[in-house]
Amino acid sequence: MDYSGNNTKSKILGNNKVTTRLRTFSQQSKITIQMSRLRSYESPLVKKYGVEKYDLAGNYVFPENVSELIPKNTPEYVDKGENYVERIMRAMHHFKQAALIGPSGTGKTHIVYLIAELSGLPLWEINCGLQTSSFDLFGRYIGLGRENWIDGQIVSWCRNGGILYLDEANMMKQDVATRLNPLLDTRGHIVLNEKDNEIIPRHPLGFVIISMNPFSVEFAGTKPLNAAFRRRLSVWVNFDYLSVGSKPSENEVDLIHEKGKVSKEIALQMVRVAAQLRANYKKGDLPYAPSVGDLMNWATLVADGLDVQRAAEETIVSIASDDMATQEVVRRIIRSSGNPTLVPESQDAESLV
Repeated sequence: MDYSGNNTKSKILGNNKVTTRLRTFSQQSKITIQMSRLRSYESPLVKKYGVEKYDLAGNYVFPENVSELIPKNTPEYVDKGENYVERIMRAMHHFKQAALIGPSGTGKTHIVYLIAELSGLPLWEINCGLQTSSFDLFGRYIGLGRENWIDGQIVSWCRNGGILYLDEANMMKQDVATRLNPLLDTRGHIVLNEKDNEIIPRHPLGFVIISMNPFSVEFAGTKPLNAAFRRRLSVWVNFDYLSVGSKPSENEVDLIHEKGKVSKEIALQMVRVAAQLRANYKKGDLPYAPSVGDLMNWATLVADGLDVQRAAEETIVSIASDDMATQEVVRRIIRSSGNPTLVPESQDAESLV
């Protein structure tokens, strides 16, 4: 695009040189600020995951009010050789957007926070529940006149860059999904109907991640995403639990043992319980399956002095359901965990009542 002027100013801030270039374009004005200093914080986990080549933000430094949204000190993500971190960052590098799909409690939100930290990108998180209004997402005028406009989350992301994280995306209202289509394809902009049809281009460092549970009647309010929206996400990554059925994961056992501060034997017992509950959940026999975080809560109470059964009552059993019959199924699975051979994976939950 042709521009009519190019003024450059430089100044020294501490040990860093800040260069500001002001270009006046024939159609619009833009201020591009380039800072030649390194980011002030870099996650120590970058080398662990081997994702140095996917440098999504480069040395770009976000404005101070936005850089506060970059996560810090996110715990590492443990998987069973699925390389989720590398796969998602590769998708972001090549396509700038990706979709994560899997049951509740498999760590989808955790890994988004981790990727934002590894990349040095601000995280704009939106829960797409039915109560989320277009005013929250796109913005609104406040007061009686039309002088005071407040940007919504999506518009703020468009202007400033970072990762737009749409959680529970298959609960999104259809009118919102339709308005996102131009942002996710080659047009790369949004038309702000609420503000005199202002056209806002997507920031060059604007990335999108959506996450969702598989469409199911058990997740009230979910619905299948339409084909137009799905094809714009480029890469889909399927998540699953570390341990399911008769196959407890050694990684999950070690995690509960080390972080939950319980013995290896108790950690193995807990993971066996979780694996069986997850198998029944995936068959549709239980309404909920415990996450790693749920097991960590269980382990915390055991480490504090409660016995395994009592601690399970206050965590795993109560979380699973309010229904008494379902809770009794969970109790039986927990009691059976003392035996290395749990309730057979082929046995459904109803037979345990």
